Amino acid sequence: MNSTVNISQSKPHYEILDGLRGVAAIMVVFFHVFETFSNGDHTKQIINHGYLAVDFFFMLSGYVISYAYDNRWEKMSLKDFFIRRLVRLQPMIIIGSLVGAVLFYFQQSEGLGWGGISTTPVWKVLLVMFIGMTVIPVGKSLDIRGWNEMHPLNGPAWSLFFEYIANIVYALVLRKVSKIVLGILVLISAGFTIYFAFTNPNGDIIGGWSVDDATQLKIGFTRLAFPFLMGIFLARTVTLKFTKNAFFTTSILLIILFAFPRLGGNANHWQNAFYECFTLMIMFPIVILLGAGGKVGGEKANQFCKFLGDISYPIYITHFPLVYVYMAWVVNGKHTLEEPQSWIFGLMTVGISIISAYCFMRFYDIPVRKWLNKKLISK
Repeated sequence: MNSTVNISQSKPHYEILDGLRGVAAIMVVFFHVFETFSNGDHTKQIINHGYLAVDFFFMLSGYVISYAYDNRWEKMSLKDFFIRRLVRLQPMIIIGSLVGAVLFYFQQSEGLGWGGISTTPVWKVLLVMFIGMTVIPVGKSLDIRGWNEMHPLNGPAWSLFFEYIANIVYALVLRKVSKIVLGILVLISAGFTIYFAFTNPNGDIIGGWSVDDATQLKIGFTRLAFPFLMGIFLARTVTLKFTKNAFFTTSILLIILFAFPRLGGNANHWQNAFYECFTLMIMFPIVILLGAGGKVGGEKANQFCKFLGDISYPIYITHFPLVYVYMAWVVNGKHTLEEPQSWIFGLMTVGISIISAYCFMRFYDIPVRKWLNKKLISK
């Protein structure tokens, strides 16, 4: 979800795509807050398909990275590219792991399977924190939460692990392949995605956050491959102009796609699998192309899209430790969604996530990246 890059000044900037990234990130926060009340039943999840935001981020990342870097390799080395990506991604990964460690002991919950939090030694939390700052996954021996996450202090960091893999593959291989070869790879990866969606017992595209489970790793690579490849393919092959109300139209469309109720219930999983494949393979490309082809109307709208784009990555990579605390509060107190206080504290969680993301962006991420750019990136 980290597709903001240093685009060359000779190319126009995609303000609407920035804004859409922010819309998707905020929807992820709402998805995780409401997830607390589903008790693992996917049919009861509000903002039902919010997890598809990860797949949208992968596609957006492929699109923008291809757009920004495809024609720069004659003047840019592999080292330059990797430094640029590290500068863009790593500072907030560090903060996400730090926030996860600070809030860890406030998340004790037997009902969520987190009963061992209070007895976890500080040295172990610090070890997991420092490993998490490198985005290197941890296994079961360091699973201090109990959910078998590769990043126990900050679950969503799993997608950044795969994002780095995507960046490496792009730099070493994908930037060199022809459009025909790329199209073939898109079709092959689409086949794997369809197979996964329709054979998954839950009928959805969820998973990828564990390295101890071979199935989870396979899911992670499956979820990465198609959207990232499709994003690159779209950037290289399709131009679409749509200037009228582009941000409003694409934002509403994206929100509907994420919030759409689950289809088929617990009996007809194929219906939900069909919806998710349709969303991923048809609707997300349309949203990205409409956003890329549109123009923002007015300075205020441009500033709003920029604001959403600026906070999108900080929100995504720092919100979940706050949601962990909210989940523990709900489960420990046996609160229900019908209680006003559940909504009040839930909305507070969303609000604090946005405010803290802005502060991290404004007072940490931008200054640190500016300093690193000056020190590490050749002009």
